[in-house]
Amino acid sequence: MKGGNRTAEDRPKPVLRIVDAMVIIVGIVVGAGIFRTPSLVAASTGSWELFLLAWLLGGAISLIGALCYAELTTAFPNTGGDYHFLMQAFGKRFAFLFAWARMSVIQTGSIALLAYIVGDYLSPLYHLGPYSAALYAACVVAILTAMNIIGLRFGTGVQKILLAVQFAGLLLITIIGFFVPTVPTALAELPLAGDAPSPTFGLALVFVLLTFGGWNEAGYISAELRAGSRKMVQVLIWSIVLITAIYLLINGVFIRALGIDRVAASDAIGVDLMRVTLGEPGIVLMGILVAVAALTSVNATIFTGARTNYALGRDFQALRWLGKWHNKTSSPTHALVVQGMIALALIGLGAMTRDGFQSMVDFTAPVFWFFFLAIGLSLLVLRRKKPNTPRPFRVPLYPVTPFIFCGSCTYLLYSSLMYTGVGALVGVAVLLLGTLFFFII
Repeated sequence: MKGGNRTAEDRPKPVLRIVDAMVIIVGIVVGAGIFRTPSLVAASTGSWELFLLAWLLGGAISLIGALCYAELTTAFPNTGGDYHFLMQAFGKRFAFLFAWARMSVIQTGSIALLAYIVGDYLSPLYHLGPYSAALYAACVVAILTAMNIIGLRFGTGVQKILLAVQFAGLLLITIIGFFVPTVPTALAELPLAGDAPSPTFGLALVFVLLTFGGWNEAGYISAELRAGSRKMVQVLIWSIVLITAIYLLINGVFIRALGIDRVAASDAIGVDLMRVTLGEPGIVLMGILVAVAALTSVNATIFTGARTNYALGRDFQALRWLGKWHNKTSSPTHALVVQGMIALALIGLGAMTRDGFQSMVDFTAPVFWFFFLAIGLSLLVLRRKKPNTPRPFRVPLYPVTPFIFCGSCTYLLYSSLMYTGVGALVGVAVLLLGTLFFFII
């Protein structure tokens, strides 16, 4: 191996239980997005029937993608996850570009944005000055990175606590939404959706699938599953079923309490729900809940994101310091530190030009969907390239299932390019810089 001589003691070990893996995946996916995107989905559907159908279809498409990932993770289990699949299918250069993009903007940008959500919701509760949100965000990244450096068991333990608090909050919202009557005067004060362009169900699916994003992070923990990589099928399927059920329940609450027109017009749907049910105390509660949801996603994203950096250092001599695995803590210490530093730099950029930071994160979408499409194609390539590799799980209805997955990714790539326009050139610049760096090292 090019990353230097390593013994059996300094590499990832299968220590994660099935429940640990599910906690990580659900924690990544069910974050603050469920309190942001329902309004966009409602505006793009126009009726509660189509609104809920979009979320159900989002779960179905994610499940199709999960079946494709299940074959990849069971046949090629590796801490590098997507990076390893792309390496096997398309070679070292393409895999390096993916790891470069993920390390420089995709994963670190997600960490920074999620940390900013925590800051945005905590600042009104206790303001720290003109850079309050950035300070909260920086503290979140620093503390959670340190917790993951302490060790895998500690990091997953924190994740379980955060997820338990988040689930308790989501359960409370469900009870409030279905059983606490709305206050007519407060409901009447909320705006209704005005005249808007004709609803587009395809655009609604774009927002829904973005909210479902993150389940593919399972690939980065497949080699650390105690029950063996073949159990990743069970982890993926049950995680997505649980996520879909949560999303349908929460969106059902929004529709029942506010109605489709008010959901479409809302800028902070969770706050509006509490405003018409519990009043001011409920608004404070919602702020705390959204912050916890974002914290859960940040912690899980930090956990899986560093695994790509570790795999990169393991395969490239010039970056071998990234491939150091700390045996006692079962964590890629150096990779976690580098990831945290880049995320902190992005938070600093956001503190100076918040709009620019938001745009920068949006610009990563085309790069993300491009590589997601490539991972779907890698399943087809590896069936031909490595037909004799043992496959404990084979995707059903092959090749129809991977074709549906690739078609969905292609549509989302097209939609993201149309949404960002010339901004997509930022992602292209990142890839070009990565290509140059590849030849340098």
